[in-house]
Amino acid sequence: MDRAYALLDVKAFDLDRRTFSGIATTPTPDRVGDIVDPLGVAFRNPIPLLLHHDKTAPVGHVTFNAPTAEGITFDAVIAEVVDPGVVRDRVDEAWHSIKAGLLRGVSIGFRVLRGGAERLKGGAGFLLKQIEVCELSLVTIPSNVDATITAIKSIDLEMRAASRPHPSGVADIRVVRVEPAAMNKQTIAEQIKSFENTRTTKNDARTKLMDDAAASGVTLDADQTKAYDDLTGDIESIDAHLVRLRAMEQSNVAAAVAVPAPSPIVKKDAPVIQVKSNVEKGTGYTRYAQALLACRGNVMLAAEYAKRWDDSTPEVGLAFKAAVAVGTTTDAVWAGPLAPLRPLANEFLELLRPATMLGKIPGLRQVPFNVSVPIQTGGGTYKWVGQGAPKPVGTLAFGTITLAITKCAGIIVITDELARNSTPAAESVIRADMIAGIAAFLDVEFTDPAKAPVAGVSPGSITNGVTPITTAGTSPANARTDVQALINAMTAAGISTAGAVLLMSETNAAALGSALNPLGQPLFGDLTVSGGTAMGIRVIPSQSVGNNVILIQPNTVLYADDGGVTIDVSTEASVNMDSAPAAPDATTVFTSLWQNNLVGLRAERYINWKRARSGGVQYTVATYTA
Repeated sequence: MDRAYALLDVKAFDLDRRTFSGIATTPTPDRVGDIVDPLGVAFRNPIPLLLHHDKTAPVGHVTFNAPTAEGITFDAVIAEVVDPGVVRDRVDEAWHSIKAGLLRGVSIGFRVLRGGAERLKGGAGFLLKQIEVCELSLVTIPSNVDATITAIKSIDLEMRAASRPHPSGVADIRVVRVEPAAMNKQTIAEQIKSFENTRTTKNDARTKLMDDAAASGVTLDADQTKAYDDLTGDIESIDAHLVRLRAMEQSNVAAAVAVPAPSPIVKKDAPVIQVKSNVEKGTGYTRYAQALLACRGNVMLAAEYAKRWDDSTPEVGLAFKAAVAVGTTTDAVWAGPLAPLRPLANEFLELLRPATMLGKIPGLRQVPFNVSVPIQTGGGTYKWVGQGAPKPVGTLAFGTITLAITKCAGIIVITDELARNSTPAAESVIRADMIAGIAAFLDVEFTDPAKAPVAGVSPGSITNGVTPITTAGTSPANARTDVQALINAMTAAGISTAGAVLLMSETNAAALGSALNPLGQPLFGDLTVSGGTAMGIRVIPSQSVGNNVILIQPNTVLYADDGGVTIDVSTEASVNMDSAPAAPDATTVFTSLWQNNLVGLRAERYINWKRARSGGVQYTVATYTA
């Protein structure tokens, strides 16, 4: 229930009957900025009179009088209770608090009727046009400050002391408030403006009173006289306050000190903020390749061709420009244009890495090319030792591994028409083909047990040289046995399985994911064709692993990656259109790119990997059925 407050404007007291009257609400804004329109208030007499909006603490009842534009008056009765107890103590406390001036406010408890509230201009509060009053409460601190105690009947003289001069000799000061606003957040000039506006409004109201009386040829009546005097008092108080505000403003101006302009902060190595068009990741690199393809490897023509994308990927055109003098990568005129090629390649690799199995395995140890990396191959000796007994002495075993520079390469052949087509669909075809081709090749090379290393040419797979564990069978129950055997083999080699992952084909993952136990519950939890877990170990599905089920501890595998892809284009070469070409001989069939209006794109990536500890990879060969 909402609430609106007013000072208790007591019109009359009757000590014998314990009754009093006052004003329940007025259209004056309260301290939270809300305004209640008295003519829109609905109520049903009698209304409960409460203490502090506590519905468990009623002290009497209230009768509202007919609403007027100025407000709503009421007559209230504090109940008289003869029997001693909590209720009598409560009503007596309420009555004595009112007489002593301790409870000086009233508050209506109401609910807003449908469509009965609208936000005031400036957002200070709400105009409550249609509300239903459900109760009236006596409160200590009200929000509406429109009324004060004006009349008391048969009340002691101490209650009249409120209107006496202040003990210091200064008469009571009339407080005038401007319209609700965060005055403490306003400047002196803004406060002066607010009070000047309030003074103008009150002066206009005072002038209207006199004009209306003159038009009727009568003097002011009692209510009009009181209103006129109140307005005059308010204006005098505002005038005095404006004098103080203007004096403070002049004092602040005299004491003002110019604030020196802040020195520009130059942050060393600050990042360069770039605003890029909202295009698909990898589009820049794809367009770079597409421009080379369309222009048959001619860099100058490709730079002109790439101008069609300047509005969305201007870095493509910049990547084709060559520096003409010594410069830096931060110089936009000299060597700067050479820099965009690296972001273009990096953007493409961001797409390629998640597509490959290498990119999906977390925790692989990345090392540089041709750098000797120390690895621990054995641990120390540790035993329980009794008091005064000698401690065992052990040695740590270390070795070194060096990953040489190796590269993978492939040629993608597309038609000249596709290369020249700059539509998003054509770009997607080229980008998808480049990603899928390199990813599929790397996945097979990474996991195929038959792939042995070739010195200076290619790495062996992580499973090469590992003795496979014999599978228990093809059923899902056998799969659980196989996974447990892989775990046992790894832990027996002194390697923890924390963070280990399982690599298996999507076919095996689908078969195990659909398997149920005799109670109809999933045998492998959340495992699906897209991945999940098996016996608490993360599963990464890929058809590239075939029927191998591989358990790998990533921190035992090293890999090196220069983080770039280089491309070359040709339209005049003859290509052996074979996914696994052998050395050419008399039987080799070559396809002329020029003759068939084709364009060849050769992509190369420098990458290498090696199993650092033999026990860090275990595998079995199995094809599971649901």
